[in-house]
Amino acid sequence: MGDQHKSSSFSLLFVCVCVLGFGCVLLSSPAVADDQLKAQERDRIVKLPGQPPNVNFSQYSGYIPVDPHAGRALFYWLIEAPFHRGPASRPLVLWLNGGPGCSSVAYGASEEVGPFRVRPDGQTLSLSPYAWNAEANLLFLDSPAGVGFSYTNTSEDIFTVGDRRTGKDAYTFLVKWFERFSQYKHRPFYIAGESYAGHYIPELSQIIVRGNKGIKNPVINFKGFLLGNPLIDDYHDNIGTHEYWWNHGLISDSTYEALKKGCRDDTFLFPRDECNAAISQASTEFGDINPYSLYTKPCYDDGTASSNNLNLPLPWTFRGRDDCAVMHTKKYMNITSVRTAFHVNLSRAPHPWVTCSYAVRYNWTDSPKSMLPIFKELIAAGIRIWVFSGDTDAILPLTATRYSIKALRLKTITNWYAWYDGHQQVGGWSQVYNGLTYATVRGAGHEVPMSQPRLALILFSHFLKNTPLPAI
Repeated sequence: MGDQHKSSSFSLLFVCVCVLGFGCVLLSSPAVADDQLKAQERDRIVKLPGQPPNVNFSQYSGYIPVDPHAGRALFYWLIEAPFHRGPASRPLVLWLNGGPGCSSVAYGASEEVGPFRVRPDGQTLSLSPYAWNAEANLLFLDSPAGVGFSYTNTSEDIFTVGDRRTGKDAYTFLVKWFERFSQYKHRPFYIAGESYAGHYIPELSQIIVRGNKGIKNPVINFKGFLLGNPLIDDYHDNIGTHEYWWNHGLISDSTYEALKKGCRDDTFLFPRDECNAAISQASTEFGDINPYSLYTKPCYDDGTASSNNLNLPLPWTFRGRDDCAVMHTKKYMNITSVRTAFHVNLSRAPHPWVTCSYAVRYNWTDSPKSMLPIFKELIAAGIRIWVFSGDTDAILPLTATRYSIKALRLKTITNWYAWYDGHQQVGGWSQVYNGLTYATVRGAGHEVPMSQPRLALILFSHFLKNTPLPAI
């Protein structure tokens, strides 16, 4: 919990500080304790506007500067486990959404795994019965700068952003965040997320693992990651995605052949003209559906634009939008009193607040074709890796992920089996490999915890315990 570093000349004096009835924080010395306590208290969320009365957990939010010269600062929201669940004994989980350019506060915190949901009035909050902070302390990060409430003072940053800088800034954020919240040093630490976080998470994990090499008791005690409906490998993901579209009757035979011919060797973010033409034809054949969740109604965020938003530039057209899922959250986060309660820098943070920054997304500069080499490195380092798929997602479908995992050529420990939800209902299917566990979630779309929250919480709990999903 506290800083465990030792000195030959003195031993650290630990102080337990209790504040406003929120519990005790173990800090390392009177001077350090005072500085850390002040920094944490500046970030404490006393109460969010519209918050229900029965909130029994602590919250913090604010900024960590990651590049003082450029003026880049990343926004975080820490939601601790409920008091009766013992937050001091619970691990820390960092959640990252993808896009690239989408806010973790918008999706992960407010619509998927966080405890609050914005009501239809856009002003009040309710509590989710399936929040992941029942099992862990949750840290949501808006990344990179320019996304959500995160900002930069250098406008050029928005036009030069990519995988490399995003990973570097996220690591800098973590190092500095652990200094501010030293009670989390050495605590078991995990990362979870979805979609383009299939890049963010392996890349950040690699930086952490390499930084921890040779350190017996690392400050960032990284144990593993949990990754949903991810982009992993452009080649195999393209094969699996187009196969899914054809197998589910979304596209014609001729379009399927055009996709196989024109897109197989293309990248996810930067397809060539031949691939763009095939994607454009596919998006036309989709019709008015919600590709994020095939069997739910289309998403109309403003009464005119559906989720298969054909006015988006390629390649984003066929990727669709999911703005209706965060429509109420968008209203809430743009209320001045809400932004003040979150300690948002009103003069620097993007305004109005949007769920995804298309300026960041369209100007992405680097995106490696494959994360498989990093997966292999992390598996060899003993990092726990779980990957899961909602089986009604047509954006990054289960067939794409299965092809990518198959390319790792891992030894199977437990063959494909149905897992159950505790009520004698099949929750999905799973296969355990040497170094990786894969699972599907039945009836879930791209954002699994949004569409199947109870099943997602079961999966999360088993991931933390590192126990296989129940076969019966």
